[in-house]
Amino acid sequence: MKTHHFLAFDMGATSGRSILGTLQEGRLALKELTRFPNKISRIHDNYYWDLFALYESIKEGLRAVQGAGYRVQGAGCTLDAIGIDTWGVDFVYIGEYGSVLSQPRSYRDPYTSGKPEEYFKLLPRKEVYDLTGIQIMDFNSLYQLFAAKGENSAALKVAKNILFMPDALSYLLTGKQICEYTIASTSQLLNPRTKQFEPKLLEVAGINPDILLPVVMPGTIIGNLTDALSKETGLPATPVIAVAGHDTASAVAAVPAENENFAYLSSGTWSLMGIEVKEPIITEESYALNFTNEGGVEGTTRFLKNITGLWLLEQCRKEWEAAGKPYGYAEIVALAESASGFSSRIDPDHPSFANPESMTQAITAYCRNTKQETPQTDAEFIRCIFESLALKYKEVLDNLQRFAPFKIEKLHVIGGGSQNKLLNQLTANAIGMPVIAGPSEATAYGNILMQAKGLGIVKDLQEMRTIIRRSVTLETFYPENN
Repeated sequence: MKTHHFLAFDMGATSGRSILGTLQEGRLALKELTRFPNKISRIHDNYYWDLFALYESIKEGLRAVQGAGYRVQGAGCTLDAIGIDTWGVDFVYIGEYGSVLSQPRSYRDPYTSGKPEEYFKLLPRKEVYDLTGIQIMDFNSLYQLFAAKGENSAALKVAKNILFMPDALSYLLTGKQICEYTIASTSQLLNPRTKQFEPKLLEVAGINPDILLPVVMPGTIIGNLTDALSKETGLPATPVIAVAGHDTASAVAAVPAENENFAYLSSGTWSLMGIEVKEPIITEESYALNFTNEGGVEGTTRFLKNITGLWLLEQCRKEWEAAGKPYGYAEIVALAESASGFSSRIDPDHPSFANPESMTQAITAYCRNTKQETPQTDAEFIRCIFESLALKYKEVLDNLQRFAPFKIEKLHVIGGGSQNKLLNQLTANAIGMPVIAGPSEATAYGNILMQAKGLGIVKDLQEMRTIIRRSVTLETFYPENN
């Protein structure tokens, strides 16, 4: 069987990576080639991503494929394709003749603060949800455009169209402009029933909806590397494929499920828990519970809930490290296991935990205000966080089962948090069903296998998931003590 090589660029809000994937005999192996920072620049109190720095980092990844240190089976690697995934909602303004008009604003820019409530004076909140099925968040693309209109943005005035982040980076590689479905679905501009943009959402704000390109599905071949880029990097005119451009969509495509009877938990700084369904779920109840409908592979919908995840622990660790206690992961687990269980419980999504000066103080205040015992030791803080997350997952999973058109039989945990064995076990205990952990590199697996699907090397989503089950070692956690 022929060996195929693919290059995935996975961009997060703080860093990015280039990952080489080798598909051979029904198994996929990954190798990280480069890692690079992704920084927000503050300019006159506005916050921007550096699109061109990301482009230069991509070029380094392209060069690394043919580098002497990255040889495959003793020979230079010939790429079959390239794919890019990123975070959602942010975008780039493109001018009449294809020029980039400005650096993209970051979703962390406070220029959208309060903008949804202003927008709802033009179109009611409930109608926006009914049209899009997307939870209301200040930084959604809809409110970014609305804020830009209010600022009298010069870039918006003259833009011919906008490109979401993975599409903008692919444009720099190929000179071709597209709008991929999964990344577009994060914008709160897309109707998930028609899978097309809803013009009314921009028209009421006085913005021309023609700035939105037609939507294409994951697996579409965008074009080849430009001649200039091929010459600069030493690679041939390699196809660039529109993978599931939203990183969570790529990760969910890599859930190694055997059938549809599962929920997933993409676990990291944020936790995203959901189900994969064929049609969006937009009801009074989903609106009240603030569930969201985002695009998935093969036209599916990712019906999910955002949950504050290991952010709670990460912020505590920063405090402890500053105090001279730099706990490693093994120490954290040992500390949690040493503490008594169920002494206190917090709601991870409470506003007080969004970005406090001190996370430990915020947890203490929450417990005191809810008349609970307050954690006293580092071990008790860690135990409180893990148990609170596990119980939050149970709450959300119970709600998901009310919406799911099938019986949820297991929870697949993917992403970096899938390596947290104690949290996986506590979650299995809380939800009363098996937790299957892995792969931790789900986004890269999903990106690469969508490239293979786009070239016809892989047939469908089920075959992608079969390849992943062959390629990774999964660990199952069964309920032990509920």
